[in-house]
Amino acid sequence: MAGIGPISQDWEPVVIRKKAPSAAAKKDEKAVNAARRTGAEIETVKKFNASTNKAASSSTSLNTKKLDDETENLSHDRVPTELKKNIMQARMDKKITQSQLAQMINEKPQIIQEYESGKAIPNQQIIVKLERALGVKLRGKK
Repeated sequence: MAGIGPISQDWEPVVIRKKAPSAAAKKDEKAVNAARRTGAEIETVKKFNASTNKAASSSTSLNTKKLDDETENLSHDRVPTELKKNIMQARMDKKITQSQLAQMINEKPQIIQEYESGKAIPNQQIIVKLERALGVKLRGKK
């Protein structure tokens, strides 16, 4: 290190203080009272919808009237009666159970049950599998 330049020392004092109070500590009742005693400025703000149990999104909007006026009943398509009867008849003709048919098409037995009861939402891939397994055309004209 010799030859770099003159060596000097910094002899200024270092002051170590406590860290500043957090926001929560500033709002503490004791801290507010101490600030009042010293004459410091205190700001109080009333927040909108504070201390109410209402969600911010619960207020009515412009779309509410449109939703109220809407009368269309929306629902999923179900298996047509003709298709469920065709599946049941083809399965009975082959003399196999619902679980055997489900195993043939690699699906759960509940799916076959839903299709035969008419509760399932039609899936063309499953219907194609059923047509292949049963050897019958289930959709369209025969």
